[in-house]
Amino acid sequence: MGKDIFVWVEHFRGQAAIPSWEAIGAARQLSETLGGQVCACVFGEGVEDLAKQAIAYGADKVFLADDATLADFRVEPYAALLAHLAKEHQPEVILIGATSRGRDLGPAVAVDLETGCVADCTALEFEDGKLVATRPIYAGKLLSTCTVPERRPAIFTLRPRAFAKPDPDEGRQGEVVSVEPVLKEEGIACKVTGFEETEGGVSLTDAAIIVSGGRGVGGPEGFEPIRELAEVLGAAVGASRAAVDAGWIPYEHQVGQTGKTVSPDLYIACGISGAIQHQAGMRTSKVIVAINKDPEAPIFQLAHYGIVGDLFKYVPALTKVLKERLGK
Repeated sequence: MGKDIFVWVEHFRGQAAIPSWEAIGAARQLSETLGGQVCACVFGEGVEDLAKQAIAYGADKVFLADDATLADFRVEPYAALLAHLAKEHQPEVILIGATSRGRDLGPAVAVDLETGCVADCTALEFEDGKLVATRPIYAGKLLSTCTVPERRPAIFTLRPRAFAKPDPDEGRQGEVVSVEPVLKEEGIACKVTGFEETEGGVSLTDAAIIVSGGRGVGGPEGFEPIRELAEVLGAAVGASRAAVDAGWIPYEHQVGQTGKTVSPDLYIACGISGAIQHQAGMRTSKVIVAINKDPEAPIFQLAHYGIVGDLFKYVPALTKVLKERLGK
């Protein structure tokens, strides 16, 4: 078994997902202990530039598969190829961003390799020669430590924004190895027929700042002051499950156990009571600000700063002050 670390580089039409660069940064730190190479796995069509970017972000070697069957993400051909490369090159660890696609790919590859997959990790470190991961459990109420004691390679999916994104070094040199896909088109059951565009804005997963609204906004129009504040801050708009279930805002904005798990630098919760299911999706945010009329709302137990009051009074006031200070 080698000491290399594989990192899967996720992208959409050639635009890399930031959690992939965060994973390469984590791999670079781990390689200092393991002593092996960081090997990026770039699959797609017309993605040669991504291979160069992977090297700039810290990869020593890139396995580049450029083929029409890999143009759009499908778990069957991607998992088959990543498992094939792992069997051939025997890495010690495979790191994958814990995005919706990464959460599909990691377990699928683990099944093919008959190994363990530790999901949604927020920290990685070596203890007694074993790589130990920290991950939240029980809807984020506790943290557990996990390892894969025997099987190799061990697979870990990393929570977005839990690991630092490295600065790219355009002068770095690395090796690019071309590889062929494992499955032919006729052997792939899933077909991509197209994509449906959603409303624009900052991605929840990538956002450094998120402004979220809950049941307290009262209706679809109640998200207008939320959006105005988000626009001033360059933030993404989030929502609780209650607001989404009521039809006030689309599901792609939902934060929580049944929505997206986020970890921004700043999370502003407006009119959100803070049920444990919502906390599970945002409790690792670095700074949490809560605005709610109910002083007993559970969100205040988690918040670093709290305002007990009407969001329709305080959110516009906050937006006005920030516009002045930021010169907008």
